[in-house]
Amino acid sequence: MKYLLSFLFLILINFAAFSQEVEMADKFRADGKIYVVIAVILIILIGLFTFLFRLDNKVSKLEKRLKK
Repeated sequence: MKYLLSFLFLILINFAAFSQEVEMADKFRADGKIYVVIAVILIILIGLFTFLFRLDNKVSKLEKRLKK
């Protein structure tokens, strides 16, 4: 049942993606602002991955301390 719901959800997302127009992306490309959008997204993702990596290291250190 879980797989069926996941499959239906992915199909619905796929149809929604194809039905949307990309006028905003075309406008950003024409204005040269698409690079700003990509840079902001990359900065957010790098920050998120850095946070998760550091959090994992801290949790690992705490687990080692608890085992002692």
